[in-house]
Amino acid sequence: MTDVTQSVETGAGTARVTWHRARRPERVLALGHGAGGGVEARDLQALARTLPAHGVTVALVEQPWRVAGRKVAPAPKTLDTGWRGVWPALAEPGLPVIAGGRSAGARVACRTAGELGAAAVLALSFPLHPPGRPEKSRAGELLEAGVPTLVVQGGRDPFGRPEEFPPGPYGLVEVPGADHGFAVAKRAEPDQDRVLEIIADAVAAWAVSLGSPG
Repeated sequence: MTDVTQSVETGAGTARVTWHRARRPERVLALGHGAGGGVEARDLQALARTLPAHGVTVALVEQPWRVAGRKVAPAPKTLDTGWRGVWPALAEPGLPVIAGGRSAGARVACRTAGELGAAAVLALSFPLHPPGRPEKSRAGELLEAGVPTLVVQGGRDPFGRPEEFPPGPYGLVEVPGADHGFAVAKRAEPDQDRVLEIIADAVAAWAVSLGSPG
């Protein structure tokens, strides 16, 4: 179906939502981007291509700082303000909304899930700690999301390898050989195309497992 782009005014500026609609949607998956890139990220695009066939409308959310053309992400509280401002548009179809994102976007989804009434959280490349600084853990944000949560993490992510994650009320899917951007080395097995399939298949199965609304 044709993608639709929508501008949304928030307390942090104008955000942008690109809708990839399912023909018979049962839920919305809202995906925010990281602090170093936008919604063109390979994992976000793969989910936008794949999930609508599974009854999931995907909404790619561009934070106001990206829409305005700035290169550096603002403070976490400003990111949260932008996400809160977009939420009414995400909920407008009247379907359960899964709050999701990659890296910094995953942190935003975790921090705000409870207050916004998210049905679940999808955390792609959750930045458990800054590279080389495991003592600076952000595990609390993940553990306190308060809703069904799935983490999809690259096996060689310098922001937190799968084995570094603490036990908690969430599922975790490891993507073999992938880095923070889910890139893999040339001639790696699985290769880049297969990595994106692994991510999309895992998220689709998890979304379906959440059950039908109502």
